[in-house]
This record gives sequence, structure tokens and C-alpha cells, in this order.
Amino acid sequence: MATAADMSAWIALFLGLAIMAASVAELRAPGGWMKLVEELEASFALRFVAGFVTVMFGALVYLANPWDRGDWLSVLVTVIGGIGVAKGLLILAAPDRIMGLGRRILGNRSTVIAGIDALLGAGLLFAALSRLQTL
Repeated sequence: MATAADMSAWIALFLGLAIMAASVAELRAPGGWMKLVEELEASFALRFVAGFVTVMFGALVYLANPWDRGDWLSVLVTVIGGIGVAKGLLILAAPDRIMGLGRRILGNRSTVIAGIDALLGAGLLFAALSRLQTL
């Protein structure tokens, strides 16, 4: 079990792995993320479940992470959890706005965004492994 000293690193590790896996999936089969947005736009039930799950996971990250340690990784992971909560609440409260924003951001650039996300995921993974190695 993770201790408070390494909780942020473990959260960053698994978040980085998840981001990299999603990015690789989009890079292997471009257009999947746009299909996801289209399916979310078409289904109230999917939007509701996605929003609810996003709020819950964001809240779990926010509450489980010891952000008051003051180091940059702890603060970053806590901010990511807070952003997850906000994003989930937006999906629940204003799904038309957030899905429209997602459609505009993705456009025809899903592979570029997936590449940027893969780099961000790799950065989280590197930070996590660096932290876990020193503990």
C-alpha cells in the first residue's frame, strides 16, 4: 500500500500510464476521440455516466492526495484532481457546451493533440518514477 510520502507519485504514475495508453490508441486509429465526442453528444445516459465517473475520480484524487506537503508533484496532482471534478460537473450541468468545446478543440487535429497528451503522460510517468526511485 502506498504511504502518504509516495501517494502523489503513485497517482501520477497511473495517470501518466492511462494518458499514454489513450494517446497510443488515438495515434493507432485516428478519429476515435472524435467518435467518442459524437457518441457522448448523442446519448444522455453516456454523458451522465461519464460526468459522474469523472467527478468521482477527480474527487478521489483530490481527497486522497496529500497536497499540503508543499512539493510541486503533490500540488500538481491535487490540481489535476480538482480539474477532473470541474470537468465532470461541466459534463453533467452543461453537456452541450462542453461537448461543443471538445468538438472544436479536436477538429481535425486529434493526432497532434494525442501526441501532445502522450508527451504530458510521459512527463507524469517520468516524474513519478523519479520520485519513487528516491523514496
